[in-house]
Amino acid sequence: MNAMTASLLLAALLTATIGAASQPATQAGKDAEAKEVAVTFSGGYETEGVDKGRPVILIAAALKVKPEEFRAAFGKVKPAPGGQHPDPEQVKKNKEVLMAALGPLGVTNDRLDEVSNFYRYRPGDRELWKHTPATATATVKNGKVVAITVMNAGAGYSSPPTVSVEGIGRVEATVTVGYGEDLKTNGGVTGVVVGKAAK
Repeated sequence: MNAMTASLLLAALLTATIGAASQPATQAGKDAEAKEVAVTFSGGYETEGVDKGRPVILIAAALKVKPEEFRAAFGKVKPAPGGQHPDPEQVKKNKEVLMAALGPLGVTNDRLDEVSNFYRYRPGDRELWKHTPATATATVKNGKVVAITVMNAGAGYSSPPTVSVEGIGRVEATVTVGYGEDLKTNGGVTGVVVGKAAK
């Protein structure tokens, strides 16, 4: 074997070795690339047992009062028996009772009507008060969710919804819901942090 042939063989061997060594690294780099996938929010419409299905946290926020203040006011109201329409006279008395308690807190009659009508629904018919589902995307890297970005906060959540990510399933995350007087954004998802909530 002459010197030229030996040099060519050595060069070919080195090229093959380097190529083989770089292949896994390139593949690993591709695997490590982050990708954006869809997020699904589920639930988030639970209410306190004492509220009997009423979204008090939403109603109170829209009226700019505390939930316990609205509960105290509503506790004096006499609703119609299940499945029956309230008597007009009783409706008038109930409104007077509510305004007597909520008026001093800054709630006007018109605002009470607006908020009450907005969140009115028939739970017996498996309905739900007005709401808009939130949307978000998850950043996935190496098969794990590293971040979740809220795209549309939605509205009408009375409790934090659970989070599922396409291709992964349910994800442990801390969901923050914001409440305020704007009916279009009241009860919207304001943030999602991957992982357990701090104690």
